[in-house]
Amino acid sequence: MYSLKGKRVWVAGHRGMAGSAIVRRLAGEGCDIITASHADLDLTRQAEVEAWMAAQRPQAVFVAAATVGGILANSTRPAEFLYDNLAIETNIVHSAWKTGVEKLLFLGSSCIYPRMAPQPMTEDQLLTGPLEPSNEWYAVAKIAGIKLCQAYRRQYGCDFISAMPTNLYGLGDRYDLTQGHVVAALIMKIHAARLANAATVELWGSGTPLREFLYSEDLADGLVFLMTHYSGEPHVNIGTGRETSIRQLGELIAEVAGWKGRFVFDTSKPDGTPRKVMDIGGMDRMGWRAATPLKDGMKQAYDWYVEHHG
Repeated sequence: MYSLKGKRVWVAGHRGMAGSAIVRRLAGEGCDIITASHADLDLTRQAEVEAWMAAQRPQAVFVAAATVGGILANSTRPAEFLYDNLAIETNIVHSAWKTGVEKLLFLGSSCIYPRMAPQPMTEDQLLTGPLEPSNEWYAVAKIAGIKLCQAYRRQYGCDFISAMPTNLYGLGDRYDLTQGHVVAALIMKIHAARLANAATVELWGSGTPLREFLYSEDLADGLVFLMTHYSGEPHVNIGTGRETSIRQLGELIAEVAGWKGRFVFDTSKPDGTPRKVMDIGGMDRMGWRAATPLKDGMKQAYDWYVEHHG
């Protein structure tokens, strides 16, 4: 067990969906939460990160900061996705070692696994086949982050661990039709259709790809659980173990939003990986499972969007 009580805990990326959820979850842990805005700290600049961490002296770190986006963003900004994410993770991990951070948790992504990985995806499938081309730049950076934590553990004895969440949705998601993820994009489209009494909503691809979706608040709970219960070199999957097609996802959001129209599928657009579901046996054996049913989480995510953007 690693107790967070009384510790100085830095959540890097606290304004993002994952980071803000971690901050909310940590409120009940009795720790001193440290954050820094982009105006105060550019995580891609090594000297800035080293100086800030030397001054702040966090004892535990959650690395939730990243440049993120959906298929379009990954496809059109490959250099940005690779450089920014490599720089962020390298600067934080190296500075954590230099300043004597007690424990660090690096947050990865399920896109690290091969495009045609056997399903459900187990942790040992990493680097066993080609990546999905539509997000390979982000995946390469996240794989490097995992290996970086393992390398510092091996060479310096650092208690640095990694968690690989499945597709996320929830409070504070990035609502941008060109840069956001599928859940956020669907919520935006369906809400707009409901307001306009539109008969149809267009979806990218065929609607058949299968995905697994994890609510932001469940992710945060799982990450705090790992930080306090796990200390090992292998990365750990965090998910629900349940999969949903993109068509079913759209239908669920339509139900939550109260929209009665139909979907039109643009099959000229890419589907991405055909199927992606995580093996969550590791977390299950440690005694943790996601608690929020998909419909309940989508309702909360939709209500949050309407309140803040609708």
